[in-house]
Amino acid sequence: MSLCTVGAFSMARYNSAMNGAVIMFDFAVRLEPDADTASVVVYFRDLPQVFSAGSDSDEALLNAVDALETALDACIRNREPFPLPRKPRRGDTVVSLPAQATIKACLHNEMLVQGVRKSELARRLHLHMPQVDRLLDVRHSTKLETLEAAATALGKKLEIGMGAG
Repeated sequence: MSLCTVGAFSMARYNSAMNGAVIMFDFAVRLEPDADTASVVVYFRDLPQVFSAGSDSDEALLNAVDALETALDACIRNREPFPLPRKPRRGDTVVSLPAQATIKACLHNEMLVQGVRKSELARRLHLHMPQVDRLLDVRHSTKLETLEAAATALGKKLEIGMGAG
Protein backbone atom coordinates (compact mmCIF):
# COMPACT_ATOMS: atom_id res chain seq x y z
CA MET A 1 0.00 0.00 0.00
CA SER A 2 1.33 3.42 -0.93
CA LEU A 3 1.93 5.95 1.80
CA CYS A 4 0.25 8.58 -0.34
CA THR A 5 -3.06 6.80 -0.72
CA VAL A 6 -3.56 6.01 2.94
CA GLY A 7 -4.60 9.51 3.97
CA ALA A 8 -7.95 8.83 2.29
CA PHE A 9 -7.40 11.38 -0.44
CA SER A 10 -10.77 12.43 -1.72
CA MET A 11 -10.95 14.32 -5.01
CA ALA A 12 -14.28 15.82 -3.94
CA ARG A 13 -12.81 16.96 -0.61
CA TYR A 14 -9.74 18.35 -2.37
CA ASN A 15 -11.80 20.19 -5.00
CA SER A 16 -14.03 21.61 -2.27
CA ALA A 17 -10.97 22.75 -0.33
CA MET A 18 -9.44 24.36 -3.42
CA ASN A 19 -12.54 26.46 -4.05
CA GLY A 20 -11.79 29.45 -1.88
CA ALA A 21 -10.66 27.69 1.28
CA VAL A 22 -7.19 27.87 2.73
CA ILE A 23 -5.26 24.63 2.31
CA MET A 24 -3.13 23.75 5.32
CA PHE A 25 -1.17 20.59 5.74
CA ASP A 26 -1.29 20.51 9.55
CA PHE A 27 -1.06 16.90 10.66
CA ALA A 28 -2.07 15.73 14.12
CA VAL A 29 0.59 13.53 15.68
CA ARG A 30 0.99 11.31 18.70
CA LEU A 31 4.27 11.23 20.62
CA GLU A 32 5.22 8.05 22.44
CA PRO A 33 8.35 7.26 24.40
CA ASP A 34 10.20 4.16 23.26
CA ALA A 35 11.87 2.58 26.29
CA ASP A 36 13.88 0.15 24.14
CA THR A 37 15.70 2.93 22.29
CA ALA A 38 15.37 5.73 24.87
CA SER A 39 13.78 7.90 22.19
CA VAL A 40 10.48 9.57 21.39
CA VAL A 41 8.53 8.35 18.36
CA VAL A 42 6.10 10.54 16.40
CA TYR A 43 3.13 8.87 14.70
CA PHE A 44 0.95 10.72 12.17
CA ARG A 45 -2.80 10.17 12.59
CA ASP A 46 -3.55 10.62 8.88
CA LEU A 47 -0.37 9.05 7.49
CA PRO A 48 0.07 5.76 9.35
CA GLN A 49 3.15 4.71 7.36
CA VAL A 50 4.98 7.94 8.20
CA PHE A 51 6.75 8.30 11.51
CA SER A 52 9.86 9.83 12.97
CA ALA A 53 11.87 9.70 16.14
CA GLY A 54 14.32 11.72 18.16
CA SER A 55 16.18 11.65 21.42
CA ASP A 56 13.53 13.97 22.92
CA SER A 57 10.17 15.45 21.91
CA ASP A 58 11.69 18.55 20.30
CA GLU A 59 14.06 16.54 18.12
CA ALA A 60 11.33 14.04 17.22
CA LEU A 61 8.99 16.85 16.12
CA LEU A 62 11.76 18.49 14.10
CA ASN A 63 12.44 15.15 12.41
CA ALA A 64 8.70 14.78 11.80
CA VAL A 65 8.79 17.77 9.45
CA ASP A 66 11.49 16.00 7.44
CA ALA A 67 9.34 12.85 7.41
CA LEU A 68 6.41 14.85 6.01
CA GLU A 69 8.59 16.33 3.28
CA THR A 70 9.89 12.86 2.44
CA ALA A 71 6.30 11.57 2.18
CA LEU A 72 5.39 14.46 -0.13
CA ASP A 73 8.46 13.78 -2.25
CA ALA A 74 7.42 10.13 -2.60
CA CYS A 75 3.90 11.14 -3.66
CA ILE A 76 5.26 13.53 -6.28
CA ARG A 77 7.70 10.93 -7.66
CA ASN A 78 4.93 8.30 -7.81
CA ARG A 79 2.31 10.72 -9.24
CA GLU A 80 0.02 10.00 -6.30
CA PRO A 81 -1.98 12.64 -4.44
CA PHE A 82 -0.68 14.01 -1.17
CA PRO A 83 -3.51 13.53 1.32
CA LEU A 84 -5.27 16.36 3.05
CA PRO A 85 -5.17 15.86 6.81
CA ARG A 86 -8.26 15.88 8.94
CA LYS A 87 -8.67 19.02 10.99
CA PRO A 88 -6.64 18.73 14.21
CA ARG A 89 -8.66 18.56 17.39
CA ARG A 90 -8.15 20.91 20.30
CA GLY A 91 -5.14 19.80 22.29
CA ASP A 92 -3.58 17.81 19.41
CA THR A 93 0.12 18.18 18.79
CA VAL A 94 0.48 19.31 15.19
CA VAL A 95 3.29 19.04 12.66
CA SER A 96 2.94 21.36 9.68
CA LEU A 97 4.36 21.06 6.21
CA PRO A 98 6.57 24.13 5.58
CA ALA A 99 5.04 26.90 3.44
CA GLN A 100 6.97 26.20 0.25
CA ALA A 101 6.32 22.46 0.51
CA THR A 102 2.62 23.23 1.05
CA ILE A 103 2.54 25.19 -2.19
CA LYS A 104 4.30 22.36 -4.00
CA ALA A 105 1.83 19.83 -2.57
CA CYS A 106 -1.08 21.94 -3.79
CA LEU A 107 0.49 22.34 -7.24
CA HIS A 108 1.14 18.61 -7.44
CA ASN A 109 -2.40 17.69 -6.35
CA GLU A 110 -3.88 20.21 -8.77
CA MET A 111 -1.82 18.75 -11.61
CA LEU A 112 -3.27 15.32 -10.80
CA VAL A 113 -6.84 16.67 -10.63
CA GLN A 114 -6.44 18.35 -14.03
CA GLY A 115 -4.45 15.50 -15.59
CA VAL A 116 -1.53 17.85 -16.28
CA ARG A 117 1.81 16.10 -16.56
CA LYS A 118 5.14 17.81 -15.90
CA SER A 119 5.84 18.09 -19.63
CA GLU A 120 2.57 20.00 -20.11
CA LEU A 121 3.37 22.31 -17.18
CA ALA A 122 6.80 22.93 -18.71
CA ARG A 123 5.15 23.86 -22.02
CA ARG A 124 2.70 26.22 -20.30
CA LEU A 125 5.50 27.91 -18.34
CA HIS A 126 7.97 27.94 -21.26
CA LEU A 127 10.46 26.01 -19.12
CA HIS A 128 12.63 22.97 -19.70
CA MET A 129 11.79 19.71 -17.92
CA PRO A 130 14.68 19.95 -15.40
CA GLN A 131 13.31 23.32 -14.29
CA VAL A 132 9.86 21.82 -13.66
CA ASP A 133 11.49 18.91 -11.83
CA ARG A 134 13.18 21.43 -9.52
CA LEU A 135 9.95 23.42 -9.16
CA LEU A 136 8.24 20.32 -7.72
CA ASP A 137 11.31 19.11 -5.79
CA VAL A 138 10.48 19.46 -2.10
CA ARG A 139 14.17 19.79 -1.19
CA HIS A 140 14.81 22.55 -3.75
CA SER A 141 14.15 26.16 -2.84
CA THR A 142 11.99 27.73 -5.54
CA LYS A 143 11.32 31.41 -6.08
CA LEU A 144 7.84 32.47 -5.04
CA GLU A 145 7.34 34.06 -8.46
CA THR A 146 7.95 30.69 -10.13
CA LEU A 147 5.47 28.93 -7.85
CA GLU A 148 2.92 31.67 -8.51
CA ALA A 149 3.44 31.31 -12.27
CA ALA A 150 2.88 27.55 -11.97
CA ALA A 151 -0.38 28.13 -10.09
CA THR A 152 -1.49 30.59 -12.75
CA ALA A 153 -0.61 28.08 -15.49
CA LEU A 154 -2.99 25.68 -13.74
CA GLY A 155 -5.74 28.30 -13.63
CA LYS A 156 -5.27 28.93 -9.91
CA LYS A 157 -4.27 31.95 -7.87
CA LEU A 158 -1.68 31.62 -5.15
CA GLU A 159 -2.83 33.47 -2.05
CA ILE A 160 -0.59 33.99 0.95
CA GLY A 161 -1.93 34.56 4.43
CA MET A 162 -0.69 34.85 7.96
CA GLY A 163 -2.49 33.71 11.06
CA ALA A 164 -1.96 33.40 14.75
CA GLY A 165 0.74 30.91 15.74
